Amino acid sequence: MTYQETVDWMFMQLPMYQREGKTAFRPKLANTLALDARLGQPHARYKSIHVAGTNGKGSTSHMIASVLQEAGYKVGLYTSPHLKDFRERIKVNGQMIPEAEVVDFVAAHMAFFQEHRCSFFEMTVGLAFDYFARAGVDFAVIEVGLGGRLDSTNIITPEVSVITNIGYDHMDLLGDTLEKIAAEKAGIIKPGVPVVISEYQEETWPVFQEKARAENAELVLAGELDDTYLSDLKGKYQNKNLRAAVAAVRALQGVQVSDDILKVGLLKTVENTGLLGRWQVLQTAPKVICDTAHNMEGLSLVMEQLKEEDYDHLHIVLGVVKDKALDLILPLFPSEGVQYYFTAPDIPRKLDAKVLQAKAAEFGLNGAVYASVTEALEKACKQATTNDLVFVGGSTFTVAEIV
Repeated sequence: MTYQETVDWMFMQLPMYQREGKTAFRPKLANTLALDARLGQPHARYKSIHVAGTNGKGSTSHMIASVLQEAGYKVGLYTSPHLKDFRERIKVNGQMIPEAEVVDFVAAHMAFFQEHRCSFFEMTVGLAFDYFARAGVDFAVIEVGLGGRLDSTNIITPEVSVITNIGYDHMDLLGDTLEKIAAEKAGIIKPGVPVVISEYQEETWPVFQEKARAENAELVLAGELDDTYLSDLKGKYQNKNLRAAVAAVRALQGVQVSDDILKVGLLKTVENTGLLGRWQVLQTAPKVICDTAHNMEGLSLVMEQLKEEDYDHLHIVLGVVKDKALDLILPLFPSEGVQYYFTAPDIPRKLDAKVLQAKAAEFGLNGAVYASVTEALEKACKQATTNDLVFVGGSTFTVAEIV
């Protein structure tokens, strides 16, 4: 198969949570362990950092990777989902895995995948771990896909674990309280491995304390750091992620990273890793900003950031997926003096734009429906004046179509 045929097969033949939703979630590690054994346990051939959380884990992972690259290490980075190209999920020193590596890996193990009915995520984790080992990375920064305890990435024993913000997302799978969700995320805490918590939350802190105590793991609260650092990832909401990244690097045993390297690495996160979609400015007149925030906690921070922008009128291109708690997220959006452009990302999980429009109207959010994200953005830019602001968001997949 060609590269595109290979990726299409991975996407469509086997379940992929990001596209299909709950029916694709596989809460077992048996397949991942079996595939890892088949590959010779590649995850054990390099050091790793494991990052979980509801919001901020992608940004935090990229910042950690960038700092370690600046320190001279060869660094693997595994994140999800991707925006434009599947290969964004698997990088070494900022370079995506070659297409040939994807094709050859799937071809070599397709019979195994079919026999074990491996999920998209199980295959991808195996590919990442194997590629990192063969590439000879010193460190691999591994972002959890969903949850933590039963996530396919959770077969590793990292040098340090990181847990970012805990919020109400994937409640049908992880639990309907912050305590239950935190317990699933805390599943990445391993015996004797330091764990960095990005921020103190009253409901979740006792959960992490109990788990860390049970595993004899040092518990580090990144929010207590006094240091002031800057990153090229824009948005005040990145401050907590930045502190978590700094704390994680400092917690690595036997790794000396100077303060100067820390500062440079954080300021070159986008350059070193190619991260997209985090408060990303796409054009300046009118100013167009996109952000992948898609749940209550993430969107509340982004809406606060919007208030600090200077503009004449605000235009919002909005598209979401079916499993979002609209009663929680729609009240976060401004209603007065805003023109909305309702749309839907082109994936099976999309929420019909007309349904979104009707629900949004209940909260005073008014606008027209558009057949695609691209069409909605084009209309918004056409209607906006030079000093207006156009924001695009609501879903990672909405942003993916315009970056």
